[in-house]
Amino acid sequence: MKKIFALCLFFSFAASYAQSTLPLVLNRTIGLPGASTKFDHLAIDEEGNRLFVAATGAHAVEVIDLKTNMVLEIITGLGKPHGLAWDAATGCLYMADGALGELRVYKGAPLSLAGTIKLSEDADDMVFDEAHHLLFVGHGTGEAATPAEVAVIDTRRFRLLANLPVATHPEALEIDTKSQRVFVNVAESNEVAVIDTKTKAITAHWKLTKAADNVPLAFDGMDQLLFVACRKPGMLIALDAKTGKEVTSLPSAAGVDDLFYDSALRRVYLISGTGEVDAFQVDASKTLHSLGVVQTAAGAKTGLYAPARNLLYVAVPGADGHASEIRVYATVKNGITQ
Repeated sequence: MKKIFALCLFFSFAASYAQSTLPLVLNRTIGLPGASTKFDHLAIDEEGNRLFVAATGAHAVEVIDLKTNMVLEIITGLGKPHGLAWDAATGCLYMADGALGELRVYKGAPLSLAGTIKLSEDADDMVFDEAHHLLFVGHGTGEAATPAEVAVIDTRRFRLLANLPVATHPEALEIDTKSQRVFVNVAESNEVAVIDTKTKAITAHWKLTKAADNVPLAFDGMDQLLFVACRKPGMLIALDAKTGKEVTSLPSAAGVDDLFYDSALRRVYLISGTGEVDAFQVDASKTLHSLGVVQTAAGAKTGLYAPARNLLYVAVPGADGHASEIRVYATVKNGITQ
């Protein structure tokens, strides 16, 4: 009997230790009743406690109340919603629609369409320069009829200021507000384009040498590192954000689609459609170290990290008769949930 008791204690301790050493733990799930769809990007309204989810497969944007974990409203009748951005100062939600080839802005409660700007096919990811009221939106397939470009939008007047040409479709954008630069992942060309937000011009093209098909980006302003995740092969690369030089790299999941930097813990979270989140630590010498893999679900390829909440939201599509859901993961340091 004593041996059985001791054995139970051992396995209980082992299970507890294994959980405490994970970089992320499941905090809760938010069910999306009746939904069985693919997702793209997410955005958050911190003050209003709302999460916006581009439900691409359902041609809609779902608005979730983070207090009740219920769907507040659904913006329907869309083509292929991709990029989302929330402007807290004006209470505006911006949405890039890849099928309609346009940028839309929504206002009010409930949200209603307040304006559109025509872009081109495959309007995708975006980044918002809040200080200067500029929105940068990647669009275009790269073919002759729909050239690949980054649109620069004046959000105060909601008008197109410029279209900056890039070699192929721009997959992801990140911003360095201090140096007023926007980084653009140009995946099919294996490069990162750099935009000067003051002059609204592309000032550099950084070619990748270690891997290709670079889809998502994340930025570390303190260490001036730009993290680039690639699919061929699966790899996370850290670039010197001042020069574009490849500083360090580690293998990762191949189906990467989203990437986030946690400045408080100096970590990178890489979301892959293969059903996992790879977590990496950045040390004082700017070297990457793997913290392990957190299993999610097949097809869960996008999400959002909310630093004010220490939470990572992962969008899980419905499958095998199960509805879609948002899985919410809390960050863990030294076995303690943050």
